[in-house]
Amino acid sequence: MKFTLSWLKDHLETDASLAEIVERLTAIGLEVEHVDDKAGLKPFVIAKVLTAMQHPDADRLRVLTVDTGDGKPPVQVVCGAPNARAGLIGAFAAPGTYVPGIDVTLSVGKIRGVESHGMMCSERELQISDEHNGIIDLPDDAPVGTGFAAYAHLDDPVIEINLTPNRPDATSVYGIARDLAASGLGRLTGGAIMPHAGEGLCPVKVTIEAPELCPGFALRLVKGVKNGPSPKWLQQRLIAIGLRPISALVDITNYVTFDRGRPLHVFDAKKVAGNLVVRRARDGEKVMALDGREYTLTPEMCVIADDNGVESIAGIMGGEHSGCDENTTDVLIESALWDPITTARTGRTLGIITDARYRFERGVDPEFMVPGVELATKLVLDFCGGTPSEMEVAGYAGHKPKIVTFPLSEVKRLTGIEVPRAEALDILTRLGFEPQGSGEVVKVKVPSWRPDVDGKADLVEEVMRIHGVDNIAPRPLTSHDAVNGKILTTLQVRTRAAKRALAVRGMMEAVTWSFIPAKHAELFGGGQNGLKLANPIAADMSDMRPSLLPGLISAAQRNADRGIGDVALFEVSGTYEGDAADQQRRVAAGVRRGTAKLEGSGRSWAGNAGPVGVFDAKADAIAALEACGAPVDRLQIEPGGPAWYHPGRSGTIKLGPKTVLGTFGEFHPKTLETLDVSGPICGFEVFVDVVPEPKAKPTRTKPKLELSPFQAVKRDFAFVVDRTVEAGTLVRAALAADKKLVTGVSVFDVFEGASLGEAKKSIAIEVSIQPVEKTLTDEDFEALAKRIVENVNKQTGGVLRA
Repeated sequence: MKFTLSWLKDHLETDASLAEIVERLTAIGLEVEHVDDKAGLKPFVIAKVLTAMQHPDADRLRVLTVDTGDGKPPVQVVCGAPNARAGLIGAFAAPGTYVPGIDVTLSVGKIRGVESHGMMCSERELQISDEHNGIIDLPDDAPVGTGFAAYAHLDDPVIEINLTPNRPDATSVYGIARDLAASGLGRLTGGAIMPHAGEGLCPVKVTIEAPELCPGFALRLVKGVKNGPSPKWLQQRLIAIGLRPISALVDITNYVTFDRGRPLHVFDAKKVAGNLVVRRARDGEKVMALDGREYTLTPEMCVIADDNGVESIAGIMGGEHSGCDENTTDVLIESALWDPITTARTGRTLGIITDARYRFERGVDPEFMVPGVELATKLVLDFCGGTPSEMEVAGYAGHKPKIVTFPLSEVKRLTGIEVPRAEALDILTRLGFEPQGSGEVVKVKVPSWRPDVDGKADLVEEVMRIHGVDNIAPRPLTSHDAVNGKILTTLQVRTRAAKRALAVRGMMEAVTWSFIPAKHAELFGGGQNGLKLANPIAADMSDMRPSLLPGLISAAQRNADRGIGDVALFEVSGTYEGDAADQQRRVAAGVRRGTAKLEGSGRSWAGNAGPVGVFDAKADAIAALEACGAPVDRLQIEPGGPAWYHPGRSGTIKLGPKTVLGTFGEFHPKTLETLDVSGPICGFEVFVDVVPEPKAKPTRTKPKLELSPFQAVKRDFAFVVDRTVEAGTLVRAALAADKKLVTGVSVFDVFEGASLGEAKKSIAIEVSIQPVEKTLTDEDFEALAKRIVENVNKQTGGVLRA
């Protein structure tokens, strides 16, 4: 929201400086983002051209002598403007002046061999309009030697504030002035609007067929207008806030929009056929809007139509057909109320952003609908002349104010500050609220321009922002005698640990969209049973992701498309299988592409690294689970995984027969084809929230086991088993032979050959044995080896290889 200081002072009688106003705006919740005090135009002065001679070497240039009014001899300026002449008074820039319109700092220079000591400027060079056909031509009585900016009223600072969506009342200069006056920075003025007595009824009638979309509509005809340029002061204000002056009638609507937060629209009455109807658009109906673009409408949108069809997209933009131009003589002034949600949805669907939409989707003051027409009528009569008709008002049943029960003790309870009762009620009154009652609990009538105030907490906020949040006394945090207890939840701790573990493994964290295309969701278990968005921001973001893998795979491919084919990415975030709480999971997932292995990727002195594969994904998954506290020594790996993995190069990680902790593997070629991704690429997902909580620690610390003083011993065994036997099953069987002595088992060789027999293989393991109580004798080792062989034979059918 932008406005000038002089514009603000139209409604605020104050002696406060610009700095004080800016500070107070931020203090009362209207945060000032930027202040343009127009200091850049101060060096430009009013100067008079004494002589204008033809340049000796250029037909289109003139050599001017210019009196700058500083009492010094005239300066020589080379100028190419067609209107440069002796006696002209304009804006002069001396050497050293920065000219914003051309982004140049002037210096003394030669133009076609003639020295030029400055520049006579056009309006575009000073960025006050697009006019550049000639230099600025001021009246003969313009005071030579004075500042041009002050003379042209261009030294008016522009203030820009950042509005939150809940403050529709502050989308107007008057509303901002009202807040400043309530804070004690001045007195609110200029609020009264006198009604105009019309001559005869408005010949154009209004019918509202969709009252749920339009609770009120006001219309007035003004005949015999002359639509020329708007006054200079109005143009300057519009230019200052970034709007382009068009014509008096259009500029009036823009001015009232910013001055009072009341968007208006003007129709050329002679272009309107019959009466106006407010209705829902018909499916496929089209309208050519004022921005020169054609829009296709749907029944969810509201329009203003006449006998010829749609004339305006309600609350957003008017139609080109009935727009006002220099030939307009009869004008219809429209002021209406539009449903905020419908306005916002229509604007987003059509991709139209306008000042009217900005205000209607936040909520405008319903009680200013009729005064808005009266204000516009006054300006039209002042600028364009004409004769107004009586006003046509349809559908408006009046505003029913909200009544909020307000216990004054809520101020202390919610803010910790004791605000006296009289002060709190006085603040609310100055803001336009109407407190009623004499006790500690009062009834407060909410003004029509504050649709955001619904409850007592809102009233506390109003009291506090005017009372001043800077009145909150600083207090040190309470210190504790003991160490604080656990702050983070188990899920938060696991999330951090998983991220750290995967980063250590050389993977880079990615943050991908929670919304994915429907075909991607269906590929990864979503689809018809997934969670679809009712109002997606884009067609390819229609579903909540059932898995993190689609986003990570796509991100890896985008890197590959830009020349970074070896990439390892991970993400720890939420997935959504439905809208129930138990259907939303915390997942750690990652992908590796190309040769992005843990030990290195790409070219090296040892040769190129091999492509990533299933075991790289498995190692990442196990590392993430271990970081989350999963008992990795008891995990079970089953071959195969979900359908998006390669059936022969994937696995499922379980804890017991039912608890699935994760999946990993290389991706199915059809998955990669659907995602338009090229390999090699593998990935994993582990379910952080499924990892069981660690058992509660005992109240007394158990004594730690001492290290064994005896030498550890390793023994190798090779077993011949069926080809279908998993190595993990054999390892677990060897571990179970003696849990006290056997501390570790690892596979170091797998061999298949004709010498072993058909459908057989050999698995060689290394068993780590740690004596605890005594040094083991040969007989002890023989007995342990016998138990290992018997246990392996019993559980796998394997026999010791000869």
